[in-house]
Amino acid sequence: MKTIYNIKAFCLILLGVTSLTVNAQENTDNLNREMTLEREYDPSVQDANKVNTLPVVKEPEVRKMPIDYANYSVAADPEKEINLLPSGKVMTDMLYNKRRGYFNFGGGTYLNLNGDLGYHILSTEKDQLNLFFSHRSTNGNVKYLQGEEEKVKAKLNDNLGGLYFAHTFSKAKLDLGVKYGYTGFNYYGYDLNEPSISSFYPASGTPDMDTNQSSQLINIHAGVRSSEEVSLGYLLDIDFKNFSYKYAYSPDYDGMTENAFRAKLGLFSAFGGNQMVGVNGMLHYFNYSDPELFSSATSIAPLFENYAEVTLTPYYKITGDNWKVKLGANIMFTTGDYSKFFVSPDIAADVEVADKTVLYLKADGRIQSNSAYDISRINRYIDPSYGVIPSRTWLDATIGLKSGVTPGFWFTIFAGYKITDDDLFFNQSNSYGVNQSYWGNISQALLLNSKVFRGGAELKYAYQNLLDVSLKGVYNSWSVSEDFEAYGKPDLEMNAGIDIRPVDKVSVLLDYYLATGRDALVQGRELKMKNISELNLIGTYTFNDTFGAYIKLNNILFQKYEYIYGYPMQGFSAMVGVNINF
Repeated sequence: MKTIYNIKAFCLILLGVTSLTVNAQENTDNLNREMTLEREYDPSVQDANKVNTLPVVKEPEVRKMPIDYANYSVAADPEKEINLLPSGKVMTDMLYNKRRGYFNFGGGTYLNLNGDLGYHILSTEKDQLNLFFSHRSTNGNVKYLQGEEEKVKAKLNDNLGGLYFAHTFSKAKLDLGVKYGYTGFNYYGYDLNEPSISSFYPASGTPDMDTNQSSQLINIHAGVRSSEEVSLGYLLDIDFKNFSYKYAYSPDYDGMTENAFRAKLGLFSAFGGNQMVGVNGMLHYFNYSDPELFSSATSIAPLFENYAEVTLTPYYKITGDNWKVKLGANIMFTTGDYSKFFVSPDIAADVEVADKTVLYLKADGRIQSNSAYDISRINRYIDPSYGVIPSRTWLDATIGLKSGVTPGFWFTIFAGYKITDDDLFFNQSNSYGVNQSYWGNISQALLLNSKVFRGGAELKYAYQNLLDVSLKGVYNSWSVSEDFEAYGKPDLEMNAGIDIRPVDKVSVLLDYYLATGRDALVQGRELKMKNISELNLIGTYTFNDTFGAYIKLNNILFQKYEYIYGYPMQGFSAMVGVNINF
């Protein structure tokens, strides 16, 4: 008998091998921006207004807040996309593009350590060869929000490095890349056997919060795409990931291995001067190798199933003087015991309705793989013993208005609606063992049909070179099947940032994030979670175009909260660091 549990973990290290960018097709793995040295952190609350606008609307240059792993219990907030620390250009005012490499290192309380190293071995118009490595770690005590203010050791050791190569031919471009990642961490979450949480107790033993779980990633990528000037354009993109866990549902059992092969093929042809037809196809195949899991009471067969995902997207594009339209459809199916076939739209349109003002529309759908690797990037503390079937988004539509009519000021308002079958949520539970060790607090996947309406606005303002301000708010109204809630998802999110440069070479950045209205499912019980209210401050000083220094103060409001139930975030923390461009 095969039981379906769902696994989704979010690892803070989003580094990747550059993938091909072709026409309006997006690479869901974000490999491109991760492999190159010019990485950028984008603290978006939700990427609800991501469209290709037709006219160029000048937006104020609001510098993004670098991240230093203040929140160590998860790789990142699922609603708050956090990338690796960028080069010194973002950390200070140094101009990175004049140099081939960068080095960043910072250390602080809770034994928080950050390190980034990158170098352009080749950097010409035709050839690029980039080498990079990033490290994040912590080993400090945090306090539970439940019961007594007991302290527990929260450990994390994230490492990711790789190599990227690109060559531009006269009518094509070749991309090659490889990366390796290692993550070690402990399941330090609050013991769910406490009487206030559960009346069920394991036969013996105590939860293991000391043994480090670990995961490893090997990623190889290759692709080639033609230039848009050819009569028949093409794209070929191949990617292989090997992802594995050291342990299964307890340190007594070996973990699984996931091999994921992805192939993308695209063909397109332009005609009439302003029109294009094309078709994109993608095959994603997952193969699993996991040992049988035994307990004293029962034998459990491996619960990972090999399967494939296929997407075919024919489309037509037309561009006018102040508008453009894309009409297409995503034809998708998955194989395996839970095979599904469905179709979604793939349309986009935008039109300049006034000077520097754009009305846009986007509607599409997709398969969310819910692979072990993908889930590890969302929730590190998932039960690593069970496979998860893919989620299917029938519709993800957004309509919005974007304007930059006033110099230095830009705004957008938007609304959207999303329908997903087998959407991924989490239930916190125990990994029980009899006369053995076990993880005391792990996330188990819960697949529910969901609908969500979202609406929001974003504002940006820049005044000369002295002040940059940004503000974004999103309201989410969830409807979930079977009388469940959208566990872990906030009703309201807000992200605000301000960057002040009072004197030359000095900058002060404030970044604030708010998330309210979250619920958690814990041992089958629904519990309210505390609001996330986090304010961070970064001060930087640029000595010259080579050296810079910074100080970071995180959670300066001294708030107590958790992204995942039972896994508290760090309290107030501080870090000092240096940046060197060379």
